[in-house]
Parts: sequence; C-alpha cells; structure tokens
Amino acid sequence: MPLTGIEIFKLLPKKNCGECGVPTCLAFAMNLAGGKAELSACPYITEEVQVQLTEAAAPPIRLVTIGVGDRALKAGGETVMFRHEKRFENPPGFAILISDTMGDSEVDARLERSKLQYERVGIALRPELIAARSDSGDADKFSALVTKIKQNSDCDIILMSDNPGVMAAGLKVCADRKPLLYAATKDNLDRMADLAKENSCPLAVKASGLEELVRLTAKLTEAGVKDIVLDSGSRTMRQAFEDQVIIRSAALTKKFRPLGFPTIVFPGEMTDDPMKEAVIASIFVAKYAGIIVLSDFCGESLFPLLVERMNIYTDPQRPLMTTEGIYEIGGPDENSPVLVTTNFSLTYFLVSGEIETSRVPSYLMVMDTEGLSVMTAWAAGKFVGDAIAAFIKKSGIMDKVKHHKLIIPGYAAVESGALEEELPGWEVIVGPRDGAHIPAFLKTWKP
Repeated sequence: MPLTGIEIFKLLPKKNCGECGVPTCLAFAMNLAGGKAELSACPYITEEVQVQLTEAAAPPIRLVTIGVGDRALKAGGETVMFRHEKRFENPPGFAILISDTMGDSEVDARLERSKLQYERVGIALRPELIAARSDSGDADKFSALVTKIKQNSDCDIILMSDNPGVMAAGLKVCADRKPLLYAATKDNLDRMADLAKENSCPLAVKASGLEELVRLTAKLTEAGVKDIVLDSGSRTMRQAFEDQVIIRSAALTKKFRPLGFPTIVFPGEMTDDPMKEAVIASIFVAKYAGIIVLSDFCGESLFPLLVERMNIYTDPQRPLMTTEGIYEIGGPDENSPVLVTTNFSLTYFLVSGEIETSRVPSYLMVMDTEGLSVMTAWAAGKFVGDAIAAFIKKSGIMDKVKHHKLIIPGYAAVESGALEEELPGWEVIVGPRDGAHIPAFLKTWKP
C-alpha cells in the first residue's frame, strides 16, 4: 500500500526550508502522497530514505517509457480500477502498423497518416507510435523499413519480430530511440531479454494465456528485465477484454507483481472490419490497454478515439477547461457580433458549434471561470458584471470591432445592468438561454 502523508513526513528531514516549493515538510509530504510533487524536489533527503520512499511510492503497475525526449510515451503507472476513485494516469498510445512487405507507396502513405493531428479545447491530439512489423523474415528488409521510419517520423517505435536476429537488425538502426521490442515468447525469451538489456529498451512479452504470461514475466524479471509490456495472446474481443480486467485487478487489488505491467492489444487482429476495429479499440481505451496497435489510421475513426482517450484520461476532479481568449469563428470582421461565455469545455463546444451552424461570422469571448458552466460560475460569483467587464477591457476585443455591443448568455441576464455600468458606452444584449436558439438569434444581428 502507498504511504500516507504522515508516514512520509516521518521520514523527511523536517527542515521546513521551503526549497521544495512549499513552506513546510508536512505540506511537501502531503503533496508527495497525493502525487502532486516529485521526491527529487527535496535536496536534503538521504539516499537511504530516497530508496525507501521510492520503493514505497512505486505504483502497482510499473511505469514503462517508450522512446526518448518530449515525445516519449509513458505507459502504466496506474493506481486505480475506476477513474472516479482518483484518476487514470497515462493515456494509452495509438500505433499504426507498417509491414516490411508493403510497397514504398503504401509505407509513405502510412507514414503520412501517422502525422494526423487534431485540436480540441486547445489541446493537440495525435497518435504516438509506429509499429514496424517483419513479415518477410528478412533482416535487411526490416532494417530498411525501420531506417525509413526513423528518418521520416518523430513517432516512438515498436519493433515487431519473433526472430531475435531480425529484431537485432532493426534495433541496430534505432536503438537510440529506445523502441519497444515485440515480442519475447517462450521460444526466444533469453535472446530477446539479452537484446532488451544490452540496449536498455522495454520488452513486450507474448504468451498463449495468463498462466504462461505469469511464468514468462517472472523469468524476465529474474533475468534483470524490468520494463515489460504484457500481451496475453488473446485475439478475440471477449477474451482480450477479460484478460485486461484480470491483469489490472491482480496488479492493483492483489499486488501481484508478475502482472504489474502495462498491456498491449491488437484490435486489427480481432476483426477485418475497419469500423469494428475502431469500436474494439474504443473498448480498450477504457479497459485498460497501455498501447493499442491499429491496422491503419483513418481520420473518421482515429479522431473519436483520440477524443475518447482525452475525456477518459482527464482528471474527473478537475473540470476540462478551454483557454481564455478571443475565438474567431467563421472569419469575423469589425462589424461581427461579440458573444461572451465561460471556459467550461462543454459550454464552449456547444456555443461555438451553434455559432458555426448559424454561418454568422462572430467573436466568441471565452472567460476563465475555472472551468465552471455559466450558471455555476454566476452562482459562485465568477461570471458577474464587474468580472466580465474586466475581462472585456483587457481582452483586446475593443480593437477588433467598431461597434459596442456585447451578447451575454440568457442565464446571466441579471448581470446586464451591472455590465453596462462597468462598460460605459456599451450596449449589453441578452442572448438565448438555450444554445440551440443561437443560430436564429444571430441571424437578426445588426451592428
């Protein structure tokens, strides 16, 4: 079990120096217990205590890093079965599959699709991985494919071969990128373990069931391989789903170390239907894959998977917020309407979507209310006349429009009078209470 804040505090130097960023050691201990601080922030912890706290604080599912630098994927590190208990820590990585038997044009097209990127709530959403698979069994072909991937993509890499010789050839090209090696099996375990240790790379282990998986991970850990990714070998949705739940539960509730590692799944090997593959992948986003390898990327299926992942791996105790600022919708000009709302992401999506539907170019002013909706922010005193006026004055919108009209949400109608007092010369217009009525309302706009 993780140490409590008080238990951690007993091991700290109790200098209350503030060098860790908080005024007291007790506050630092509480932050450590809550996962809001790093142990390295304290300069006075002895090596003995550091080892003790590091071991005690280690999550039941090991954190495994694939790749290097800012783009490195972190898998595992999870501490709860359900996100309402705390939060899920590290979103699963999406990988596109590229085989060394594909033609150059297909490889190029998949490399291009690996760069698909979308923006939502000011957050860039994109896949992280390319899985290079040796289907030819030819070390030179595999090496050439890996070379091309390395030269043309900054994605993290998964090397896929059960032949240690072929794996070594691919690894020779990209060992500096710290790829995931897939996969060690009962037949090649020792050699794959040697490759992983020699190159300090994480190693996936593939079994024919959970019992064999336990035996293989135990052998790997005994051999000194610590960064492991699990594949139970199941290739039906039902069995793979059951395996994911059993692995997670065994690691978290029973502290069963042989299964305390992130997992990898292959929805493309469970169906030939691309849309069904996306549905299966969506299941494993929630339950409980660390890496999801897709047979290909299609924008119409990748985007909803990325959004699902973002939503599930957002801390449920913190509202999802849009960045404060001026959002230009439809190419507005100096005569376009100006609307204001809060930065609760759902509110932003609803309002901006209705503005787009209206086809009336507009400025949408998104005010920071700590992620609260209009009604909640108003009740909390965060979306009231003086606060809205201060936001409008500092936003720079006055330099973008020549009129002085501001549309506020219908739920904040009571603030119209206070706003006009705070913004002399401005006309405050009360908009609809329901976002669905925004298009019709905007069509009556006159500057």
